[in-house]
Amino acid sequence: MADIRAFRAFRYDLGRVGALSDVIAPPYDVIDSALQQALCDRSPYNVVRLILNREEPGDSEGNNRYTRAAQFLRDWQADGILVQDSARALYVLHQEYEVEGQKHVRKGFLARVRLEPLGQGRIYAHEETFAGPKADRLRLFHATATNLSPIFALYPDPENAVQAQLDEAVRRALPLEAVDHLGVVSRLWPVTDQRVVSAVTGTMAAKPLFIADGHHRYETGLRYLEERRAAGEVPNAEAAANFILMACVGMNDPGLLILPTHRLVGGVPGLTGEKLQAALSAQFDVETVGAGEQGASETWDAIQADGRQSILGFGTTADGAWQIARLRSAAILAELAVEHSEAWRSLAVSILHVAVLGRLLPAAVGGNHECRYVHSLREVQEATAAKRCDLAALVLPVTMAHVEQIAGNLEKMPQKSTYFYPKLLSGLVFNPLKGN
Repeated sequence: MADIRAFRAFRYDLGRVGALSDVIAPPYDVIDSALQQALCDRSPYNVVRLILNREEPGDSEGNNRYTRAAQFLRDWQADGILVQDSARALYVLHQEYEVEGQKHVRKGFLARVRLEPLGQGRIYAHEETFAGPKADRLRLFHATATNLSPIFALYPDPENAVQAQLDEAVRRALPLEAVDHLGVVSRLWPVTDQRVVSAVTGTMAAKPLFIADGHHRYETGLRYLEERRAAGEVPNAEAAANFILMACVGMNDPGLLILPTHRLVGGVPGLTGEKLQAALSAQFDVETVGAGEQGASETWDAIQADGRQSILGFGTTADGAWQIARLRSAAILAELAVEHSEAWRSLAVSILHVAVLGRLLPAAVGGNHECRYVHSLREVQEATAAKRCDLAALVLPVTMAHVEQIAGNLEKMPQKSTYFYPKLLSGLVFNPLKGN
């Protein structure tokens, strides 16, 4: 069963640092150099100094971005910039955001969750991980012995029983509030009422958890725990290293959205709508929709209105043409991805990468394609207008049901299958991996 615990978080003393908005940051892997500088300029205590400290000339094994992050953390704790809560709490988190003019509120809570090997208990992954990011995060774990950012996990709760209890507990309380660089408003309330904590953790015990974001950090937490055990630093099942910081959100929460991840494909110069249609015609019914910006909008509208994963949209920048391609039969996926389940093979991203980019397009026009990823139609339109790609592919997002089914089957989705927006902030709470 999932072991969910209240914990004593370290949090910023706002009397010392000022506005919470000045010290928070998005996850490290979405911070570019310009945003890193902007966050550093915002406050000398911004959490970016911990999660993504800058490399400096002359860095060495004993003085580097990781050791500097650890020194900042020690100094801030010693100086009372970061203060540990006196009582164990679950931390209710609401995120208010806007997508295409519509406002949403995603609700969840932050807790300490017992680590367990993925797929061997009640915690499941849906994405592949890579060695480089895990090595980077492990060095940060070693240096700081602290979870600086939460893992994002989903759990089934059709009746909204868990979040309803938490929201009732904080209904009359004022939250801490932070606004990030994208305008997303995050509100945080600690819940220390033992009756509520026990009810929530008891209800959660029977539920599976599906990691939505933070796969690298979760696997790094497992590796760190193994190392600490081998060093004799995990005396019992209650030791802090057995747990990891996690934000839990109900899969049925009305504010939970998976945004599409469209592909901008390079490496196929001169590709026209006519050539693309010829390449796909053996497996797809291809229909020309229009051209230019308007053609992109009409194509996306048609795909969304249909809603089936077997439909893709394509724009060829050489001639500005936009087309819809409907897969006629799943047989090609069964042939090319025999090691995967039918559910995996039915995903739009699988159809795109296995059938189109993996087989049909190279067979017809050759070349070595490469992909960049964007999430809005406007980004696609701008890229095609500026001819920053040879082919744009519009892809419907997967659903929560896909995540649950495929992850529960111990399969990993194709790269960039999900984009859960908004990202969780770093800097709201910190989970120490030593002590309780």
